[in-house]
Order: sequence, then structure tokens, then C-alpha cells
Amino acid sequence: MTTTPTPAPSSRPGARQEWGSGGITFAGVLMTVMGVFAILEGIVALSKDDVIYQRIGDYIFKFNLSAWGWIHLILGILVLVTGLGLLKGAVWARYTGVFLASLSVIVHFFWLPYQPLWGLVAIAIAVFIIWALCTSWDTATSRI
Repeated sequence: MTTTPTPAPSSRPGARQEWGSGGITFAGVLMTVMGVFAILEGIVALSKDDVIYQRIGDYIFKFNLSAWGWIHLILGILVLVTGLGLLKGAVWARYTGVFLASLSVIVHFFWLPYQPLWGLVAIAIAVFIIWALCTSWDTATSRI
């Protein structure tokens, strides 16, 4: 009498898909929060009232504070809308999310001299968003 071994729980066919879909939901939440933070960064940079952004050192990529404010405000609105689209399950939001998270990495790299700690945190969050949206791409797009 031969018996077929049962697969380990981690090798179940649906295990990775369930985990991947949870990552997409978490990426949607992160994009929504990151979008709100970017909107607030943009508003603060445009208002020039109480918070003073001061550039650390001499950096080759220089923009004035109003330009940075508009960049963060527009990017924040787009990231917020895309994050909400991800939470709704829209397929377009996955493609747009990867693009905007990549753009966010670039923008926050250029923003490092103004806010180094937040710039590094935002880059790490954006990289996680890209990873979460790209893992198990086939299963997630067929689910949505």
C-alpha cells in the first residue's frame, strides 16, 4: 500500500496567492498614507510659514522650495488616488502604482538634502510598494 505525501502548508498552491493579495492591500494602504504625507509636504513647502526646509550641504540637484512644493503636491494627489484605486481592486492602479512608486523613489532621492530621514523612509516604503505590486502579478491581476 503506497501513500501520497501531503504537501507542506507553505507549498499549497493558494498560500502564495493569498499572501500576495494581502501584500497588494497593504501596498494600497501604504500608497494612500504616503500620498497624504506627500500632499502635506507639498503644502508645507508652498506655505513657507512656520516650517523651514534647509538644504544640507551643497547638492547638485537644486530646485526652489515652491517647485518642490508643487512636485510633492501633484505626486501626492496621484499616489493617493492610485492607492484608493488599489484598495478598490482596479487593475489600472497596479500598473500606475508601480510607476508612481518608482517616480516617488526618484523624487525622494532628490529630496534627501532637505529631509534625509524622511527621504530614506519614503524610499524604503516605495520600494516595498513596488515589490508588493510586482509579486504574484498573474494571480493578482486575475483576481482583480
